[in-house]
Amino acid sequence: MALDVRELECFLVLADELHFGRTAERLYLSQGRVSQLLQSLERRIGGPLFERTSRRVALTPLGKEFLTSLRPAYAALERVVENAREYAAAAGGTLRIGFQGTAGDEILRAVSAFQERNPNCRISVCELPLNDPFGGLRRRMVDAAVVLLPVAEDDLVVGPVFSRHPQTLAVCKQHRLAGRDSVDAEELAGETLIAFSGPAPGYWRQAQAPTQTPSGALIHRGPEVATLQEGLSLIAAGRGAMLICQPTGTNNRRADLTTVPLTGFPESALAFIWRRGEETPSIRAFAEYLT
Repeated sequence: MALDVRELECFLVLADELHFGRTAERLYLSQGRVSQLLQSLERRIGGPLFERTSRRVALTPLGKEFLTSLRPAYAALERVVENAREYAAAAGGTLRIGFQGTAGDEILRAVSAFQERNPNCRISVCELPLNDPFGGLRRRMVDAAVVLLPVAEDDLVVGPVFSRHPQTLAVCKQHRLAGRDSVDAEELAGETLIAFSGPAPGYWRQAQAPTQTPSGALIHRGPEVATLQEGLSLIAAGRGAMLICQPTGTNNRRADLTTVPLTGFPESALAFIWRRGEETPSIRAFAEYLT
């Protein structure tokens, strides 16, 4: 026989209240309607669920057994409905995503997969200044962003971390380290690294252009730039070297530059971030495609 969710809800509330009047108030029904729903459910089951007298209402042994089984099943049903509601909310509107540099394969695959599953939610992407990874979020230009780690901002949430790649050292073709099979971080002692200007916070800029080797030897701070292309131009002019991740080096090949694998520094990684307290179903849904 087909189940009536209203009957099940009435049974659960009455099992909590053990009082027809209070049950009717909670469900915004008349006491007569509560009695009808309960009697209908008892007919479906084939036995009494409550003992009713003029003074008390109590569960029968059958009612207690039914309650024990029904509660987790009803909670699971509520979760199914809530998940569907969140999915529906994620399926509409516009999700604005910012990214630094070039939107790599992982980001493009995530956009494509999300768009296919959520055809009514339009994804809008825009490039963020490389020297300002968090400003677009704070100015509400975007809803979420893909940025280079590290991220240590109290007002931002760090979601999935992905696209982990070794660092490389970008140098001009005449540089003393050009043509090497690899370079250890300690060999950067005395070298000049091109850095990023503000408004990026100091800890983030330090991670992209360290001023010390792992052992503490000095690395000189070179000119500061706002974009990757500015940095590559300065490298070609012999003004210094620059740390870039492996895919960035591959996507930005130039005849006057070369990249050398670099060991001894943490790998490069991207993170999907958003404003704390403003996570939306669409943000959560998109984040799943980046894991």
